[in-house]
Amino acid sequence: MDMLFPSWPLMVAFFAASVALAVTPGPAVVYIITRTLAQGRGAGLASTAGVALGNLGNATGAALGLAALFAVSSLAFTLVKYAGAAYLVWLGIRALRARDAAPAEARFGDASLRRIFRDGFFVALLNPKTAIFFAAFLPQFMDPSASAPLQSIALGAVFVVIACITDTVYVMAASMLAPLLSRMSGAASAGRYVTAGAFIGLGIFTATAGGRGK
Repeated sequence: MDMLFPSWPLMVAFFAASVALAVTPGPAVVYIITRTLAQGRGAGLASTAGVALGNLGNATGAALGLAALFAVSSLAFTLVKYAGAAYLVWLGIRALRARDAAPAEARFGDASLRRIFRDGFFVALLNPKTAIFFAAFLPQFMDPSASAPLQSIALGAVFVVIACITDTVYVMAASMLAPLLSRMSGAASAGRYVTAGAFIGLGIFTATAGGRGK
């Protein structure tokens, strides 16, 4: 146990910092809220799970040195960055081409939720800034006398769980607003354009953001 987590004072500081960072809205939160408003609570929860798994992959990658590769190789960082941006833009184009009134089973069927989970996973995984973030954030709370990779994976998993909880709160709040928005005249058509615009905007933001921080 001591090999995985730091002393309690450091662990408390880690929890506090993780909660503060997790509740701050970022691209992942915007993505999850957009999915929830467009496709319902089930889609939002599936997106949250997919994003969490993708972030866990980035935490593991940071522990295994992937973040170091991105830090020294601009080409590797840029390729993954633009791949993630292109994926978001593709999701936006797909939303733009979708019909205004999709049947409930198309929104909440098992196949649809699997696809939404997959989309969330790749959106998070194809964000090299997340690996850089974990590589910069986690060492602040690690014990130098213990295994760095094990601590990095363990602390990364804790952060992902915290972020998953806060993202779920965002989903629940957005799902409560969705019925009100759906009753507004023209909401279906407008929602399609807002959804597409949000995804495409996130893709452009991801592609043009200059820094490598989260």
